[in-house]
This record gives sequence, structure tokens and C-alpha cells, in this order.
Amino acid sequence: MNVPNLLALVRIVLTPLVMAFVLLSDQIEHAFGIAAFLFVVAAVTDFADGYLARRWEITTTLGAFLDSVADKVLVTGSLLVLIEVGRAWSWAAFIIIGRELAVMGLRGVAALEKSKVPPSLWGKSKAFVQFTTIGLAMVRPANELGPLFLDEWMMLVAVAVTLLSAWDYFSRYGDALRTSRSAV
Repeated sequence: MNVPNLLALVRIVLTPLVMAFVLLSDQIEHAFGIAAFLFVVAAVTDFADGYLARRWEITTTLGAFLDSVADKVLVTGSLLVLIEVGRAWSWAAFIIIGRELAVMGLRGVAALEKSKVPPSLWGKSKAFVQFTTIGLAMVRPANELGPLFLDEWMMLVAVAVTLLSAWDYFSRYGDALRTSRSAV
């Protein structure tokens, strides 16, 4: 187990803590702030684990798997509890989580074909925008900007970037889904 893999595990372990503080926000003073802090720490580990693995040249299949799973666990868990407390829209979460599952499936099919679907600029942008949006939803600034809060405007941006990221992956690597396999 190397440091980048441990950072991915930290992200997975922090997710239930983030969720618990959001869910207990009506019982614990500053719970949203604590949840946001833990979420930011978890989000930073996403950028740190990949950076360190590449810099130290210790990228592994396990590391790529853990990184991908940890991201999906953190985003999905956080969105679900934000829906529960009325700070995220279920339709937006459906699009974001659906994209994560679809791209994970694409990567799985590509792996069966012995090819890879590397992270893209859109994918990295998507992660940054989603993390920013979720963190803002946890600390929700009190003033509305027109009909929505800042985090709600950002959620619209996150959905758009998420959809663009999905389009990017499927337009570049969707051929993996069309190749025929002889013996299934």
C-alpha cells in the first residue's frame, strides 16, 4: 500500500463522516461547516493522490481503481445527503451519478478490449466543479442571487460540465462499446 492509495482510502473513510455531519446539522452546531471542512480535505486527497502517483512513478491498477471508486463514493454520498436536507436537487444528482456510472461502465468495457480511457481535461474540470459545488452547498451563503443560492447556480454549471464530460468520453472512446466480441 503506497501513499497515493492510502489517500484514496482516506477519501472513502471521510465520506460517511461528511454524510453524518450533514445529516446531524440540525443537532450539532456548525455541523455544515465541519462537513464542508472534511469534504474539502477529502477532495484535496483526490488531486494529491494522482499527482503523487505520477510524480513518484508509482501508478498502479489498484491505485487507479481506488481513485475512481473513492471519487464516486464521495460525490454520490455527499449528493445524497444534500438531497436529504434540501440542499441539492435529485434531478441534478441523477445526472451526475448517472454520468459517473456510465463512464465507469465505458472504462470497464474498454478494459475488456485491452484499451484504456484516460482522464480528460473535461473529466478533471468536472471533478473540480462538482467538488466546489458540493462544498458550497454545505456552507450555503445566506444571500440569494436572483432566484437561486450561489451553490444552486453552481449546481447548474456542474450539471453542464458533467454532461460535456460524458459527451467527451463517449465521443472519443464510445467505439469500445461497438466492437464485437466473438465468444460471449
